Amino acid sequence: MLQILLFFMPVTVIYYCYFCNTLHKARQNENSLKSLYLLGFLLYDKTRQHYTKSKLRGCILIPTMKSLDADKKANKTSEAAPAVAEKAAEKIDFSNVKIEPLFEETVDFDTFSKSDFRAVKVKECVAVPKSKKLLQFTLDDGTGVDRTILSGIHAYYEPEELVGKTLIAITNLPPRAMMGIESCGMLLSAVNNLKDSEDEELHLLMVDDHIPAGAKLY
Repeated sequence: MLQILLFFMPVTVIYYCYFCNTLHKARQNENSLKSLYLLGFLLYDKTRQHYTKSKLRGCILIPTMKSLDADKKANKTSEAAPAVAEKAAEKIDFSNVKIEPLFEETVDFDTFSKSDFRAVKVKECVAVPKSKKLLQFTLDDGTGVDRTILSGIHAYYEPEELVGKTLIAITNLPPRAMMGIESCGMLLSAVNNLKDSEDEELHLLMVDDHIPAGAKLY
């Protein structure tokens, strides 16, 4: 409180001197008035310099014209910058990929259309006990009844990272028992080899999460 009073005191002196001058009371004490003016301005200038550097700047004494949305825009920019930088930095090299030749034998449309490809949502995924390769998927295929599919992709994925993903499955294959568990369908993956090794790469097909469970693929 004392600091605020000290700030406004020289301002009050200046206005008082101006008021006296307008009333023509300063003619008799012109030299005194000039001294008061000078003293007032010196006090004001020193006080202004002090408070410009103080914590009260922008709060009480020296308000700013800072936009209320400035902080929000700055936060959005800072959050978006790493994502843009990461996306720009990602560069995939396919020069070492070995692709299998395409099939020469054709398939008629009626045969192809017999395969029922559906979007499925992963509700649960766990490793099959006593198996190094198999993962057991509990899937939402849009029917309201959970579907179980086993897939030998444990070498490429951990089960917890697949929960919530939207995948593609063939749902009308005959059930097949593996490790005592009935697998009803097959999940689709993209597979390729490498030119300089016998290693195989596998990528489970994951699609946009906006696609609902049970959506049919054509």
